[in-house]
Amino acid sequence: MKTILNKMRLWLDSFEVRDRKIAYFLCKLIPSQCPFERDIKLFGHTLCHLPPLCKLNPLYEQLVGLRLQALCYLAGEYKHITTINDLAHT
Repeated sequence: MKTILNKMRLWLDSFEVRDRKIAYFLCKLIPSQCPFERDIKLFGHTLCHLPPLCKLNPLYEQLVGLRLQALCYLAGEYKHITTINDLAHT
């Protein structure tokens, strides 16, 4: 199992974003923050807080790095784009 994870890590680390559509897809696919983190509230009072679980993912660092690489590619190619929402208007 570890060798499969290591191979996946190496592949993700060596992946180069060179296409606008792929970069845009990666930015949409990989969330900027953990979608599981949230506060559970009842009548306006916080009952509990669910911490981010993404760091439990063994490929977390590689996925965050890949998303950053895609954002940097888009910012370099399309200098006026500052957020993913701006991409929808190009």
